[in-house]
Amino acid sequence: MLRELRAGDLPALERILTTTGAFTPAEVAVAMELLEIVIKDPAQRDYEVAVAEVLEKVAGYVLFGPVPATEGNFDLYWIAVDPAAQGSGVGQRLIEHVEEEVRKRGGRMVCLETSSQGGYSRTRGFYEKAGYLLESRIRDFYKPGDDRLTYVKRF
Repeated sequence: MLRELRAGDLPALERILTTTGAFTPAEVAVAMELLEIVIKDPAQRDYEVAVAEVLEKVAGYVLFGPVPATEGNFDLYWIAVDPAAQGSGVGQRLIEHVEEEVRKRGGRMVCLETSSQGGYSRTRGFYEKAGYLLESRIRDFYKPGDDRLTYVKRF
């Protein structure tokens, strides 16, 4: 089941972000900051969040939004699934939700970025399996030897 973000979800989402092992402490802090923006300012339109529940327990989330000053482009900023729920289709359902929302709004594409580091290989495989194509690479973006990879799915 997918639903809107609630303030009470924040501790569970922070735990998920931390326990996936996919995010650095700095990345977790940024993710939490964005979730807090959504909670504190419901009128903002930059970020949208869908929370996945399995058996009434928070199992993951996705944060996405329209790219300012573009026509029909959306960014998928964060997606995280509880390690206990990985492989059960939760991540797939979350990414499908983003794509459904983008299509409803006449969106042309979803863009997302990730790291080239080995620890992100499962993440890259997940995106590729979902039909996202590697569009660009900026070498040494995050730090020396850690490239920013941009994946795109066009509609």
